Amino acid sequence: MASNYTEASIKTLSSLEHIRIRPGMYIGRLGNGAHAEDGIYVLLKETIDNAIDEFTMGAGKKIEVELSDRTVRVRDYGRGIPLGKLIDCVSVINTGAKYDSETFQKSVGLNGVGQKAVNALAVEYYAQAVREGQTKVVEFSRGKLKKDHKAAKTEERNGTIIAFTPDETLFGKDFRFRPEFIEDMLWNYAFLNRGLTLTLNGKPFKSEHGLKDLLEKNLTGETLYPVIHLEGEDIEIALTHGSHYGEDYFSFVNGQHTTMGGTHQAAFREAVVETVRNFYKKEFDAADIRQSIVAAVSVRVVEPVFESQTKTKLGSNDIGPNGPSIREFIGKFVQQSLDVHLHRNPETAEAIRQKIEASEHERKELAGIRSIARERAKKASLHNRKLRDCRLHLGDKNPRAEESSLFIVEGDSAAGSLTACRDVQTQAVFALKGKPLNTYSLSKKVIYENEEFHLLQSALNIEEGPDGLRYNKVVIATDADVDGMHIRLLLISFFLQFFPDLIARGHLHILETPLFRVRNKKETIYCYSEEEKQAAVVKLGASHEITRFKGLGEISAGEFKDFIGENIRLEPVSLAHLHNIDELLAFFMGKNTPERQDFIIGNLRIEKDLIEA
Repeated sequence: MASNYTEASIKTLSSLEHIRIRPGMYIGRLGNGAHAEDGIYVLLKETIDNAIDEFTMGAGKKIEVELSDRTVRVRDYGRGIPLGKLIDCVSVINTGAKYDSETFQKSVGLNGVGQKAVNALAVEYYAQAVREGQTKVVEFSRGKLKKDHKAAKTEERNGTIIAFTPDETLFGKDFRFRPEFIEDMLWNYAFLNRGLTLTLNGKPFKSEHGLKDLLEKNLTGETLYPVIHLEGEDIEIALTHGSHYGEDYFSFVNGQHTTMGGTHQAAFREAVVETVRNFYKKEFDAADIRQSIVAAVSVRVVEPVFESQTKTKLGSNDIGPNGPSIREFIGKFVQQSLDVHLHRNPETAEAIRQKIEASEHERKELAGIRSIARERAKKASLHNRKLRDCRLHLGDKNPRAEESSLFIVEGDSAAGSLTACRDVQTQAVFALKGKPLNTYSLSKKVIYENEEFHLLQSALNIEEGPDGLRYNKVVIATDADVDGMHIRLLLISFFLQFFPDLIARGHLHILETPLFRVRNKKETIYCYSEEEKQAAVVKLGASHEITRFKGLGEISAGEFKDFIGENIRLEPVSLAHLHNIDELLAFFMGKNTPERQDFIIGNLRIEKDLIEA
């Protein structure tokens, strides 16, 4: 029976209620902090953005960030929010100085929403303004004013202090800030704002060479030539080529990291191709020019238009109201400055030419193998039982499309358990035949010559790059034994070697499965570590029994449902602390070198040590 649709069905929400009921419209996603784009980092970013805007306007050269458990405190030394408007600025939507283009020019925050969302989604929120010897403090909880302190005299320096604790009823009881994600965020702010010092619990982040420093910090292998670093009014670029597969871009607008790219990144990619073609006077294929490129582009735009409140993709087509289009602006700058650089640096120009020709040669060599592999895949797909697909995929116009996941498992037994209890809307399963091939030192030909890898690439739809990826999460789900760990390493090596941008964009994860089941007649507890097992034993008392799981196939479908549902534990695979992919792969996946033997011998633990531990 249909429910009644009457005047009573129509509701008007306050801005506070709307933020708390529909947080995704303001911060993109909630999450528990395991992903760099989870909402708790957006809350921090919104707070730091305001401090950055102060620095951009020439006020304050230091921003201090303090992380204590789940509370973050941000202190800037800008002009300070006017005391009489402090409450409005942190709690009333569409209130702020960003509407005044004279006060804030080329600012990233323009709609007066960001800090209000931080306030509304925090269980505790503290704001303090310091201006010319006077200070005022206000305190909120879940967006509601708790305490309005009277203005008082102070000897503190001008600026603003914001402290907040995200609400665990929204972000989950197990949410936590990962310092490495915050450090990456602060480094990006430092690279884009030379002269500014940021600190995290006292650790400084400062850059002297801007985007050149950014590239050198994020490079994960040897480059073919020194980083090209070019600057102009409202634009800065840095680029080089490596030996990896794919294209890596870091793009920014008014200091905002646009992780999803946008019009400026598209214009830059196009401009590099046109400039290189003109310089060499040859119509090279665009894919050959951009193969293995690592680049960063930063532009300043008047009143930028982003495609969402989280500002991860630029939608603007123009630099400003009376300025040129972004495409023209970037195209002209790259054409002039990059062309001059290549003429002045013939060794760099020659290295780029050789790289393009090598990519062209490999592409043509792969063409024949690709067509054979595609024909084989077409025939196999009719009878292929490796992939149990789901109904929703990344990019579909459905709110749950972001949940789409592909679990890569070893063997039919694990695939059977997982398939029987998965969510068919968002969870797909790909079954391996056993240990995949070690791809270290092999060329991309192996993807087409090895049927299993080709079917995996086809399932993911990443042959032409990560933009076509069908699943938001690619999850390696292997047994908790030596063979399982080896398969995990082989798969990570495969993605590192041929699709590193899949990892860089945060799509690759490891599924954590319980090692033990501890139960008595009344209660069952699944444990993921020895510590959790000991705690469960104490809790359940003498009547407990322990089951050790080593393989996914041992876990029944009924039990498995809980491990891939709401209580799923995923560990993201990150490049955050990796400085050289080639070195890492050579050490772990190359021939059995003396260095690796020494490492293994030096880290062996014998049974006596384990018992004593």
